[in-house]
Amino acid sequence: MLSDLKRIIDQICRDRGFDKKLLIEAIEEAVESAAKKKLGSRRDIEVRFNEEFGEVEVFQFRTVVQEVEDEQTEISIEDAKSLDPEVQLDDELGEKMENIEDLGRIAAQSAKQVIIHKMKDAERDVIFEMFKDRKGEIVSGIVQRFERGNMIVNLGRTDAILPRDQQIPKRSFKQGDRIRAYLEDVRQSARDSQLILSRTCNDFLAKLFTMEVPEIAEGIVEIMGVSREPGFRAKIAVSSLETDVDPVGACVGMKGSRVQNVVQELQGERIDIVPWSPDPAKYVYNALAPAHVSMVMADEEAQTLLVVVPNDQLSLAIGRQGQNVRLASRLLGWRIDVKSEQRYANLEDPGYQTLLAIDGIEEPLADQLLARGVFSIERLAEATVEDLIVIRSVDEEQAQHLIDTAVRMIGEGVGTASFGGEDVEAAPDSDVNGNVAVEPEVEVEAEAAAADTDTGNIAAESPEEQAVEEVVAEQPTEDVTEELLVEESPEEQAVEEVVAEQPAEDVTEELPVEEVAEGQAVEDEQK
Repeated sequence: MLSDLKRIIDQICRDRGFDKKLLIEAIEEAVESAAKKKLGSRRDIEVRFNEEFGEVEVFQFRTVVQEVEDEQTEISIEDAKSLDPEVQLDDELGEKMENIEDLGRIAAQSAKQVIIHKMKDAERDVIFEMFKDRKGEIVSGIVQRFERGNMIVNLGRTDAILPRDQQIPKRSFKQGDRIRAYLEDVRQSARDSQLILSRTCNDFLAKLFTMEVPEIAEGIVEIMGVSREPGFRAKIAVSSLETDVDPVGACVGMKGSRVQNVVQELQGERIDIVPWSPDPAKYVYNALAPAHVSMVMADEEAQTLLVVVPNDQLSLAIGRQGQNVRLASRLLGWRIDVKSEQRYANLEDPGYQTLLAIDGIEEPLADQLLARGVFSIERLAEATVEDLIVIRSVDEEQAQHLIDTAVRMIGEGVGTASFGGEDVEAAPDSDVNGNVAVEPEVEVEAEAAAADTDTGNIAAESPEEQAVEEVVAEQPTEDVTEELLVEESPEEQAVEEVVAEQPAEDVTEELPVEEVAEGQAVEDEQK
């Protein structure tokens, strides 16, 4: 058994990368534990590995006494003299034990457990020393198995774990597939796994671009920020240290080859490459692409940005379920509030502000009231319950409460004038001729719902509602036009005079044939 021990130790140390000294200490401790189990726990036993002969030597130390009371710790002077003629009383005499193979099965199992435990500890230390300097790098391995949703990846010398929450959702790997992941953590002592992988962290995307783009690896192009929603969309901000190097073009590559390699590794995740800028207004302009931004107002103290976009660009700026603006906010580290140009214009209107001052009226409801002609608190106080319940989100009780609140606030001195404006007869969105532009109710609600960056959900309108809105939008506004005076230009007056002076025959000749025929028929009937 022991003749080949030295060769076995050398082979294990060579295959596992262990320190030979650690393995020898493990064997010595295991044999010592086995000997004490067989011979008694009070014995003073010392185990040494003889490298010259490749043997494990076990020595038992006992005290020399005249009369033996404890056989495990004492030896008589007569027996000691037979081993060493020069021994004296009270000396510690060491005796080599023969036939350690006869320690028994239980002792051998105990020795085996000790050796396995020591080898695991040694292997854990080796793995830690091997991977501690590779933390933060991308490693490649093969999918070994799955345990309760966690993926076990074989890295060659050891296994690593890819937790379920660090896997890209709706993306599956099979056993035996090759996978790359970011080495997020290396633990020195762990019961299950020392190496923790991740495919959802922002650093994984940054490292992939570093591997694909030589300019980033050389330090010419620098990654300034990354924000991801793993499996769906990501934004990465880049900047160049040299003016003649385009950072976005370097990351995209020839015909998009570089960015496509990253997209394939992330299994179809959309990636927006954004030029970085030290100016927050310019930065958010780039980050909200492809949406066009009309105006940006920044509050550096509160780190908030008010972004105004065209009405038709609002849904594009917000993105599906607020994804675009949410990623841009994470990329900048600022809070971003996106509003359409119409919403921003409404917020600047004093009458609109009076509506928002009423408890229970938020911007979506204020937009719907504005579409119904209630553009100030004074108009709300004059409205009836029937005027308000046509709004889907308002019932009779709430409508009465809003009217009563408006009347009470007007009595307290709150009105349009207190907000820096005057109450006018015409709606704020009337044109130069006094014609009121009636906007469909659902469009206002959709804009208000889309401006909510938390949800981004747009209210869907039914075909019946669309039909009603089209009819309302096509109704003439003769009542309004009659009340307002329209000044005509001198050119228009001159044209009217010329037309009035022309003979009736000339006018008739210019009319279409069908209209002339109808007029003749009417005259004949009258005759």
